[in-house]
Amino acid sequence: MLKEIKAESFTSIPDNLKIHDQYSIWNEVNRQAQPTHSFLEGPCFDSEGNLLIVDIPYGRIFSIDTAGNWKVKATYKGWPNGLRVVSNTKAYIADYKNGIASLDLNTNNIKIILDSISSEGFKGCNDLFFSSKGELYFTDQGQTGLHDPTGRVFRLSQDEKKIECLINNGPSPNGLVMDLNEKSLYVAMTRSCEIWRVPITQYGLGVSKVGLFARIPAGAGGPDGIALDSKGNLFVCHNSLGKVFCYDTSGYHFLTIDCSHIGKTVTNCCFGGLNMNELFITISDMGTVAKVKLETPGKKLFFT
Repeated sequence: MLKEIKAESFTSIPDNLKIHDQYSIWNEVNRQAQPTHSFLEGPCFDSEGNLLIVDIPYGRIFSIDTAGNWKVKATYKGWPNGLRVVSNTKAYIADYKNGIASLDLNTNNIKIILDSISSEGFKGCNDLFFSSKGELYFTDQGQTGLHDPTGRVFRLSQDEKKIECLINNGPSPNGLVMDLNEKSLYVAMTRSCEIWRVPITQYGLGVSKVGLFARIPAGAGGPDGIALDSKGNLFVCHNSLGKVFCYDTSGYHFLTIDCSHIGKTVTNCCFGGLNMNELFITISDMGTVAKVKLETPGKKLFFT
């Protein structure tokens, strides 16, 4: 039986960190020039329990402590979208403008790791995920959609010397995670409102039998960031309906987390809290991070 629960607000961006007078072409194109004081994405936790999130149009990375206090950790000339902490000292960024970058968590310096493939620039990197082997999977979304299903999903080896395109026909590939056994990759296709299941093979073999794992309710937007719990359940943020849709390993929709009383643009989520059983959710139209307590903790992410 389908269950629905409500998220609660955890913290919102303080007024002194809202930007009202700075032009961003990202905002012009992707937000149809709506007034946007911030656009939050990419939540993840560092080893000290601080929640790190990005602000895409203004190139900022925030750190939020357990009491909900904000500070600017880094600012640079980019459009950070996805963010993953991989060690006590390093995080990686999927940057819509620059490609794949790293963030030194001690110095807050940002370094571009990968800005092109065979001299061809990316369309616009969106999100990223690390396997337990240290392989990096990331989406290259750009402005793709039903009119132009050419979004890509890449895999980068742990030594960052080998890169492989797994998908090149995606209608707006967005959030991505691996299943519990790391046999398949789940990829949110925003414009077609689908979750694709991509079986993972060895380098050089490409992919086969890519299938549809779940259909997501349509709307002005679609599925965005996704996360996995320790039982393999998939949590899918919807960026126009104000909800997180939850699916079991068979693709059965068993739970909906309602955030619409807070805001509609639910962009991404991650597990955290003392027992890793709280889901933290970025609601970007309101500049808010919501949270909800769940029975099952999140899947432990790759962390060295």
